[in-house]
Amino acid sequence: RSQGLAGSRADLDDGDLKMEGASRPALDSIVRYRVNNGGMRSSEVATQSGVNVQTLRYYERRGLLQQPPRSASGYRSYPDETVEIVRFVKRAQEHGFHLDEINELLHLAGGGPDDCDTARRLAQTKITEFGEKIRDLQRMRASLTEFASTCARPRADRHCPMLQTLHTDTGRP
Repeated sequence: RSQGLAGSRADLDDGDLKMEGASRPALDSIVRYRVNNGGMRSSEVATQSGVNVQTLRYYERRGLLQQPPRSASGYRSYPDETVEIVRFVKRAQEHGFHLDEINELLHLAGGGPDDCDTARRLAQTKITEFGEKIRDLQRMRASLTEFASTCARPRADRHCPMLQTLHTDTGRP
């Protein structure tokens, strides 16, 4: 502790000067930068969560993120937990969930046994959808493999059955 000029006492704490009894916002660790009001700017959230700023705006419009309050200068001021919410959304997308499903998962994230049952049902539905997509992809692959094998004819005799089939309604896998 040190004695101030007018007899006031000041505490030195982590390099920041704080007056006893005075309530001041914490200063950012980089000199000449703004005062830290406890929120994060869009660019900070985007960088820490691995998305771009437009993704944050889109998630706000979709209701995945709440609209953050604005600072006095008009900047969005996101709460710290926003980074974890965005990371949750990205991980859920990596598992094949769509944003509407992710919104439901977000509402379930804080819950108990009933929420776990609902999340399990969502996952089982997704697994069934994956099975259907896999069967469709396998059917398309088999069809294309068959088409490609018929393209081995000499160039002069070639009339591509794949292109012919794609031009007709019967060309569905």
